[in-house]
Amino acid sequence: MKIKISADSTIDMPKAMCEKYDVSIVAMPVVCGGKDGLDSVDIFPTHVFDMVESGGTVTTSAIPIGAYEAFFSKTLEEYDAIIHLDISAELSACNQNAHAAIKLIDGAAERVFPIDSRNLSTSGSILAIEAYEMAQAGVPAAEIAERLSELSYKIDSSFVIDTLKYLHRGGRCSSLAQFGANVLKLKPCIEVHTDTGKMDIGKKYRGSFENAILQYTEDRLKDRTDLDTSILFITYGEQTPPEIVDKVEKRVRELVTFDRIERASAGTTIAVHSGPVVLGLLFKTTNTGVFK
Repeated sequence: MKIKISADSTIDMPKAMCEKYDVSIVAMPVVCGGKDGLDSVDIFPTHVFDMVESGGTVTTSAIPIGAYEAFFSKTLEEYDAIIHLDISAELSACNQNAHAAIKLIDGAAERVFPIDSRNLSTSGSILAIEAYEMAQAGVPAAEIAERLSELSYKIDSSFVIDTLKYLHRGGRCSSLAQFGANVLKLKPCIEVHTDTGKMDIGKKYRGSFENAILQYTEDRLKDRTDLDTSILFITYGEQTPPEIVDKVEKRVRELVTFDRIERASAGTTIAVHSGPVVLGLLFKTTNTGVFK
C-alpha cells in the first residue's frame, strides 16, 4: 500500500526533513496587514514581526474545506491512502474541515485519515516521522492512524516566550496576564496539555531570556523517569539568539541521552502567536497529558 503522509503547516517540519520523510504540507492561510497569503509560502515570520511592530494586524485561519478537498483528491490519484496531521482541534478548525472535505470525495472515508495531533508545532513532526516509519514497515493506514491518535496523548510540548504580546493579540492571553508578565519581567512557559488539547500558562521565569530558557531546560528534563528518548525537537523563533539555542542543546545532551536531537524554526502561523523570541522542547513520554 502506497501511503502519503501530510500535515498542515503548523508542524514546522524543516524542508529537508519533509523531503526525507516524503511529508506534504498544506499551508495555513495568513492575513498580514490586509494581504492574503499562505504560511511560509508568501508570508513569512519576518513579515509578521514587521507588521505587528508597526501597529498592523496579522491573523491566521483554518485551512478551508475546499483546499483540503482539492489536496486530498489530487493526492489520492497517486496514493492508496493519506495520513494527515492537524494542529489541535481545540486551537483550530483545521481537523474539522479536513473531515468535512472527506465527505465530498467518493471513497475517501476509507482512504483518508485526518489525525487531531492534540498539539502544535514540531510535535506534529514527531508524529509525521512515526507515521512514515510505520508506513515503510508495511503497517496499514487505518492502524497507523489509530497508533498516532494514541501517541498524540504522550507528547510533551512547551515553549518559553519572551513576551505575551503576540498571544494577547491573538486572543489567547488575557490583558491581566500580559500586564503582570510585563511589569514583573516574567518569561512564561506555555504548555499544551494533550488530555484537553488546550494551551495554558505554566511556570513563569524571572530574569533574562537566556537564564529563563536554561532553567526551563532543567525543569523539563532533569530527573525525568517517563521520557521516550528516541527524539527531541528544539524549536525556536526567528529572532531567538543562535547562541542560546546552542547552549540549550548542550544542556539537553548533558541531562539526557536522546537518540536524535533536531532543530526547527517556528513557521509563520506559530510565529503569529508566539512572537520573535521563543524556544521550546518537544518530545515523547510514556505518560498521557502529564506535566512536571
